[in-house]
Amino acid sequence: MDHIDTTTRTGELIELENRYGAHNYHPLPVVLERGEGVHVWDVEGKKYYDFLSAYSAVNQGHCHPKIVGAMMEQAKTLTLTSRAFYNDALGPYEKFASEYFGFDKLLPMNTGAEAVETAIKICRKWAYEVKGIDENEAKIIVCDNNFHGRTTTIISFSNDPDARKNFGPYTQGFIRIPYNDLDALKEALKEENIAGFLVEPIQGEAGVYVPDEGFLAGASALCKEHGALFIADEVQTGIARTGKLLAVDHENVKPDILILGKAISGGVYPVSAVLANDPIMNVIKPGQHGSTFGGNPVAAKVAMAALEVVEEESLAENAQRLGEIFRSKMNELVAESDLVNAVRGKGLLNAILINDTEDSDTAWRICLALRDNGLLAKPTHGNIIRFAPPLVMNEDQLMDCVGIITETIRNFKK
Repeated sequence: MDHIDTTTRTGELIELENRYGAHNYHPLPVVLERGEGVHVWDVEGKKYYDFLSAYSAVNQGHCHPKIVGAMMEQAKTLTLTSRAFYNDALGPYEKFASEYFGFDKLLPMNTGAEAVETAIKICRKWAYEVKGIDENEAKIIVCDNNFHGRTTTIISFSNDPDARKNFGPYTQGFIRIPYNDLDALKEALKEENIAGFLVEPIQGEAGVYVPDEGFLAGASALCKEHGALFIADEVQTGIARTGKLLAVDHENVKPDILILGKAISGGVYPVSAVLANDPIMNVIKPGQHGSTFGGNPVAAKVAMAALEVVEEESLAENAQRLGEIFRSKMNELVAESDLVNAVRGKGLLNAILINDTEDSDTAWRICLALRDNGLLAKPTHGNIIRFAPPLVMNEDQLMDCVGIITETIRNFKK
């Protein structure tokens, strides 16, 4: 663990987590107590720009008044019925979100990993009951370096040793191919009993890997040709983050199954969803899948408000415009600094590659320096720093942040 001064309130709170909490995360040593828009404040009163947005859950900004208002209003009247009964919020939400994204039906869950698990179950059941694959023989194609969550099934097709080691035995039924490789997908689809292809339109956790233009459209077309479902995991890339409502929209791709989470609630409540058209979704019958909290009235009202904010405030357009400015400025930094190798991204989902090895602590120490200078970001895969501010950021704020990042890198000593 990092050395922490336990005489401060920050140190006391970090020590409480270290002592009483499981050590399944390694947070940056800052303790936050308040957020508004693009800013957060720590317990000592210091103000920061948030350049992680809770891994793109807070696209609409911290504590958006419309979203928080919807949550508080609903919480006063009815919070949970379970799905044993109907409630007056779920049907309107399902209609709203289905029409918003252009699908027949929505299946509500709570977290991104739950939504991925749901999509896998739907895909398999469709394979047996519609495509005619023999039961227990269905295979789903996935990509190297994927991140779809950390449940037992999902880590079974991960190649991240931290996620996998000592959690076996693993779930069968997955074929892993290189990301951004249409030839590999074409070969995999020739195998028997292929049910679907599960893919992130941009690999976020792997370091913001943006595939070649045409990869998503080509993958979708190959899936159609071979009668396999194209499943888009847009938990991190969806809800305007990449400059379009969905990242697949950049190539005009309509997935057979769409997975959403994170910013579908604006970060104020756990909400996730799986969307599909009737020939796929109708394979799920009563008792075959569910969640006590999935589709609860608070979640329904929060999600509708969060999606309305995206349209009302033109967040996709803002992400597209500011993202182009940000990458342009970061490329200037690449040209002048031997510390930064590359910048990549789309919209306001971006990353810089630090000129060091994955097992070095350089990126971590840069993030500590950024914190000291009023900006919060976090490394992924050792030497990559992801930059994903709330989409409500304006150009002046963005340029202020560019200045912080640029000066921090310029003054950083290895």
